[in-house]
Amino acid sequence: MALTGIEIFKLLPKTNCGECGVPTCLAFAMNLAAAKAELTACPHVSDEAKEKLSEASAPPILPATIGVGDRALKIGGETVMFRHEKRFENPPGLAILVSDSMDDAEVDARLKRFKTLEYERVGLTLRPDLIAIKADSGDAAKFEALVNKVKGKSDGGIILMSDNPDILAAGLKASADRKPLLYAATKDNLDSVANLAKENDCPVAVKASGLEELASLTEKLTAAGLKNIVIDSGARTVRQALEDQIIIRSTALNKKYRPLGFPSIVFPGEMTDNPMKEAVIASMFLAKYAGIIVLSDFQGESLFPLLVERLNIYTDPQRPLATKQGIYEINNPDENAPLMVTSNFSLTYFIVSGEIENSKVPSYLYVKDTEGLSVMTSWAAGKFSADIIGPAILKSGITDKIKHQKLIIPGYIAAESGSLEEEMPGWEIMVGPRDAANLTPYLKTWKA
Repeated sequence: MALTGIEIFKLLPKTNCGECGVPTCLAFAMNLAAAKAELTACPHVSDEAKEKLSEASAPPILPATIGVGDRALKIGGETVMFRHEKRFENPPGLAILVSDSMDDAEVDARLKRFKTLEYERVGLTLRPDLIAIKADSGDAAKFEALVNKVKGKSDGGIILMSDNPDILAAGLKASADRKPLLYAATKDNLDSVANLAKENDCPVAVKASGLEELASLTEKLTAAGLKNIVIDSGARTVRQALEDQIIIRSTALNKKYRPLGFPSIVFPGEMTDNPMKEAVIASMFLAKYAGIIVLSDFQGESLFPLLVERLNIYTDPQRPLATKQGIYEINNPDENAPLMVTSNFSLTYFIVSGEIENSKVPSYLYVKDTEGLSVMTSWAAGKFSADIIGPAILKSGITDKIKHQKLIIPGYIAAESGSLEEEMPGWEIMVGPRDAANLTPYLKTWKA
């Protein structure tokens, strides 16, 4: 049974150090009780307290991890029904399906699309995460050969799909070091698949024919010591699958019902034969509330919108996307190239850098950390003023790259030009255009 905030508080160190992100241990205890924080945020909690608090501090939707290393995918860990309440924690994984009944050319084509369909957006690399390998042939050796092929040609996470434990064992023989997701344990093979998961320390998916059966199966797995679990209600119509996703999330969050408190997996390709309709269904499950979405295939025109939707939904609304502070070289600048400064709000950076690239003028752009705020907002908040910009630029190392002492500032902070000249003795402060769209004609007039 979950502990109250006061009961949790009694087990905390009561240092009020603030290292957990809130000012007092009591506030942290209340967040733990409300499943709005994780116990790992407290660096001083004792091992004894950790053991007692593990249940109370676990999020309503337990996290699961598929894969290893840089491509490991963490899903679940969610604490709210709606993004505006706080934020969604871990973006769902997008998987492409390959089968051991496909010919080599088709498998190779799908693996190529998995590898090449990735996109740069606001400084982030958007790409799919998983390859679901399905044993349609019923031949363990053929399945193992396909798993070896996928493993050799991709560093993505792996889902092994079969209801036959012997075939799953053959796939594990080839991929156990990649910690694949075993799909799936059912009421008929639960013990065998659970043993495979325990012996190989792998996550396991549970497939049932409804939510009641699903809860019963997850209780058996957790009683066996398994926690890295993904769930599938078995629904294969859009309406029923959506209803199940909402019930799973709501029951786990609002009723604290642990048997359904796990990330889910859905298969839009089993709900339609139309590729574009499949993408629309997938987009719905990105919002409500799948942990893994297995697509029958990838195409750029459908995958890219899904990746962008995922980025938008799982971006913390309280923390704007930000670009790293530093000097950015654009169009191969030399010692005579102009130097500009802007804020580190990602949208601002990409608009400004894009206009500089379009101008074809070799330039340096210094991006100042403004906590992800735009030029005007950060200036109004006192985070992009002369006493902050000047020292940062002088310490940046830019003086080793240019021989002039001229700085172009955004027109929106023209009022800072006089103060900047005081902060940067000997420098000429030039006021650039207010809008990035006017940078091209402005830069054409540049002289060192």
